[in-house]
This record gives sequence, structure tokens and C-alpha cells, in this order.
Amino acid sequence: MNLSLNIGPIVALVAGVLILLIPRLLNYIVAVYLIIIGLIGLFGTGSLRI
Repeated sequence: MNLSLNIGPIVALVAGVLILLIPRLLNYIVAVYLIIIGLIGLFGTGSLRI
């Protein structure tokens, strides 16, 4: 039995709930997301699979 878990949808769900509960978090969530995507774009994913 092979169980595969993608972290993308889970992170999106948690971020959405947090934004609904605390709207001021939106700026920080977007900033962190853009920084992570930028770093992955610059350095490549290597063996990291998101």
C-alpha cells in the first residue's frame, strides 16, 4: 500500500482558514509564499518535491 501526501493543498487550506480568521495575516502569507517560490525558482528543487 502506497500513501502519497501532497503538501501544497494542505498548506493552501491552512492558509485560507488563517486568512479568514485573521485577515491581517494575508500580507505575511503572501510574502512568505512569494519568497519560497522565488528561492525554488532560483536554486531549483533538487530532490525536494512539493
